[in-house]
Amino acid sequence: MRNGTGINDISKECDQLAKITKEGLMKLPYPYDQGEMEPKVKLLSDQEKGLFETSLDGVSAILIPKPKNKAEEDELCRKFLSGFRKLLTKENNWTFLQPLMHSLDYCGKCLSCSDECPVYISSGRQDIYRPSYRSELLRRIKGRYIDGTGGFSSWFQGNGVELNWATIARLAELAYRCTLCRRCTQVCSRGIDNGLITHEIRKIFSQEMGIAPKELHTKGTVQQLRTGSSTGMTPAALGNIVEFIQDEIREKTGMNIAVPVDKEGADVLLIHNAGEYIAWPENPAAFAIILEAAGIDWTLSSDLLGYDGVNYGVWYDDVQFSRVAVKHAQIAKKLKVNRIVVGECGHAHKALITVADRILTGDLNIPRESCLPLLEDIVLNGKLKLDPERNDFLVTLHDPCNMVRLMGIVEPQRRILRKICPQFREMTPHGVKNYCCGGGSGFAIMTSKSFASWRSTISGRMKLKQTLDVFQHESAPEIKKYVCAPCSNCKGQIRELFNDYKLWETCGVLYGGLVELIVNAMVDIKQPFIEWEWH
Repeated sequence: MRNGTGINDISKECDQLAKITKEGLMKLPYPYDQGEMEPKVKLLSDQEKGLFETSLDGVSAILIPKPKNKAEEDELCRKFLSGFRKLLTKENNWTFLQPLMHSLDYCGKCLSCSDECPVYISSGRQDIYRPSYRSELLRRIKGRYIDGTGGFSSWFQGNGVELNWATIARLAELAYRCTLCRRCTQVCSRGIDNGLITHEIRKIFSQEMGIAPKELHTKGTVQQLRTGSSTGMTPAALGNIVEFIQDEIREKTGMNIAVPVDKEGADVLLIHNAGEYIAWPENPAAFAIILEAAGIDWTLSSDLLGYDGVNYGVWYDDVQFSRVAVKHAQIAKKLKVNRIVVGECGHAHKALITVADRILTGDLNIPRESCLPLLEDIVLNGKLKLDPERNDFLVTLHDPCNMVRLMGIVEPQRRILRKICPQFREMTPHGVKNYCCGGGSGFAIMTSKSFASWRSTISGRMKLKQTLDVFQHESAPEIKKYVCAPCSNCKGQIRELFNDYKLWETCGVLYGGLVELIVNAMVDIKQPFIEWEWH
């Protein structure tokens, strides 16, 4: 291995398995090529290492208390193996068993996936971040502790790893060093899905061992099922926010729009990521303006969970995922709508439109669609009066992984931007070859200990470079530049990334959604809808 961190090293006791240095990271272009504004990765303190010993890379995403004795360590390993065995049975892994078995059995170890991984490249090619590293570790555990001797598994027995506390703790951390963007899967000639393997590792820790990041579980799905939203927003709070949005629309546009809530028999139930209501209310406001102007029969829901498309279970726990997805379908059925349309949220697309197909059968199989083709129909078929010159600034597009690479929704958003933004230009690469924002798989809302600085410094580094590259010839801050990111999760990551590198102050780069650009181009809106100031 290039940096000397082999698979067998995972079981060794040491202060820190891999050393991350500023000098070793992927270099950034101007104005950060001197490294003067490089965020510092805040490593765990010696006291924290003693308590948790998450000594993978000095960063922490998930903390597992260190066993007090050998008996506790053995019990931890036993639970892990019990969960792993369940993953390999159809009775316990009805969601992803077939692709998991294929990915475990047929890797050719060619490492072609490595150079497709933005985390690996950005880190300065640290071996522990290779897409195949955690997968290979799981294969060796399988060969030594589950398969036994003989046949294909005998090779792994001779090259196995010791299943001890260090292995368990570091494997948990490894599972949260991958954004599940699945760029590696796209280039694999055998279809090996390292992202899926990472997801299944997370499932073992959550479903069998009760170990998951608090942002995804306690403050995520548990809070969503209890209060109605992972943000903690209640139905009563939604009512207040809807009133605020109506007032904002009236003040900014002069339009009197009564946002429909709990309207039975509507064609469309629109479900946003609830983070939009709190952090970017201009986004649901823009949706309301567009749908009303286009004559779409639509509604929101104030039912518990009905106003929040978030489903963090899709990243770590099939049981929690199913509870949220079934509730979303039941609400749509109760309102007697024709279809659910998911707003600008990539992981909500993956959860409710794609993965939910495995559980939403019979009467619960409500038609579920992305907002992007609907918006394309509205814009391209003349349902709005638009003046592209109102968007007289530079615009580029970030492709959310779960809309574009996973679902193949590539052109609708582009056809919209080509029509309404005269200065639209593409990032390189783009479309299905795009790079993740760095906040995928739940990372954007994870702040445990030092994880937020790791996210800005490493996992989001490639998206920062793409942004700087696409505007490299117009980097002066007085030139208006807009990164269109039609995903709430991506916007959260981009906000923190741009804040850490002061992109607004140094380069004049703003970010926002797609619908804001559409409304900004509407001739019936007398003043600009997009406000050129930092969010």
